[in-house]
Amino acid sequence: MNEISGPMYYNGVYHEFYQYNPDGAFDPNDSLMNMVWGHSVSTDLINWIGLEPAIKPDIPSDICGCWTGSATILFGVQPVIIYTGLIDRKANQVQNIALPKNRSDPYLREWAKVGSNPVIQHVIPGLNSSHFRDPTTGWIGPDGLWRIAVGAEVNGIGTALLYKSEDFMSWTRIERPLYSNNALNMWECLDFFAVVPGSNNGLDMSSEIPSGAKHVLKVSINSCDMYIVGVYDLKRDEFVPDTVQDDNRLWTRIDYGTFYASKSFFDSKHGRRVIWAWSNETDSYSDDIAKGWAGIHSIPRTIWLDGDGKQLIQWPVEEIESLRINEINHQGLELKKGDLFEIKGIDTLQADVEIDFEPTSIDDAETFDPSWLFDPRKQCREADASVHGGIGPFGLVILASDNMEEHTAVHFRVYKSEQKYIILMCSDLRRSSLRPGLYTPAYGGFFEFDLENEKRISLRTLIDRSAVESFGSGGRICITARVYPVALVDDDGAHMYAFNNGSTTVRVPQLRAWSMKRAQVNVMKGGSV
Repeated sequence: MNEISGPMYYNGVYHEFYQYNPDGAFDPNDSLMNMVWGHSVSTDLINWIGLEPAIKPDIPSDICGCWTGSATILFGVQPVIIYTGLIDRKANQVQNIALPKNRSDPYLREWAKVGSNPVIQHVIPGLNSSHFRDPTTGWIGPDGLWRIAVGAEVNGIGTALLYKSEDFMSWTRIERPLYSNNALNMWECLDFFAVVPGSNNGLDMSSEIPSGAKHVLKVSINSCDMYIVGVYDLKRDEFVPDTVQDDNRLWTRIDYGTFYASKSFFDSKHGRRVIWAWSNETDSYSDDIAKGWAGIHSIPRTIWLDGDGKQLIQWPVEEIESLRINEINHQGLELKKGDLFEIKGIDTLQADVEIDFEPTSIDDAETFDPSWLFDPRKQCREADASVHGGIGPFGLVILASDNMEEHTAVHFRVYKSEQKYIILMCSDLRRSSLRPGLYTPAYGGFFEFDLENEKRISLRTLIDRSAVESFGSGGRICITARVYPVALVDDDGAHMYAFNNGSTTVRVPQLRAWSMKRAQVNVMKGGSV
């Protein structure tokens, strides 16, 4: 399984559709084999029931695969799926629509494709027709017409093409795109949604958007999910970024780890926007075949815009806390240079850890070099958890073997620029496993932090065996990682520590951790979804 497609909440049930290969634990896109839309349902975003695939390739406009798309609920009543279909082995792409056969079925098990498919053709001047995919959830403009965006490469430039429709069935392309930028040559898995700065309430794109709202355009490219914050010019039907970065390495990311093709939806049950993504395996092809499955989806997150209007904030949905058991709590710890504090009393292979760090002084922050912004991973490699610093590195060591030959370090290091503090957060996998053939990078990203006033730097890390999701500074920065230590294979547990390797002593005012119960997750054909 890979990309999330068309998440939605409808009549009391959450639906997650996703790219799924029913033939085996490998990526069918590598050989253009037929991809279907897997389908699971839930009432709480945590426990899932697996259903039969919702959409399979069986018409000319998707005969070589049903690729990613979105779901829109028209006027709160009619769910509609719009998705990309592959029409031939050259990967030429068009857009199709499917409707539920029976809206009274709470699980919407069966879907029917409309007879007018494809509803959007790939005949556009300058279009690379094999790079024309992943339509967004629809939204309504002030003229009452529906709109969607489709990711594309047009004349070698990454483009969000804009389409309008009166009935969501017949679409007309607007000559001017929603947005384009020559920093990238292809945008896939687009997401476009409205947010109000400083409010964690979500907005329904099919309803009126309040004044003062911003819009976010998210694109997936080069194994990264990046986003731009700006305004939606209703008169010109254009997205106008607040800041334009010509170098895509400087674009802000949704997550700085293995987190791709994210998709968000408006959760009308709780009035929030929820996002999650595909986290691919980073072990070997033979490992995937042996275990019988490949690919997971991250824990769903609530997402909103920080009060400064620049940074998206993400936090695991509150429902995940229903899995917490066996809480341990420590207060008033102090970590001097070289200190390790072992966190005991929980299942370290399935855990939720929240910890606050408070440097006792801010005088020893090292000088920040702006060139590091182009390659945070390099800085995480060169200034890793073993390299002594001024303020930091401090954080967590998780999934550690008895002799520390295997361990993963999630940590912070504080730098001082001319007028502000910049913090580097890393999730370093380079010593995560002794097994050969694994991809074990050092993930990392920078974020600004008002250390003088906020003082405490928080870290929350969720460990679900091979999946490690970390949230820094209340969700200002997120890093998802996949690790495969021998401890997972032997199932004999692992150690977890809080540590400090900087010259500045760091207080830990609060450390809370829980073991996590297993969610009830569907199992299909021997593979866990």
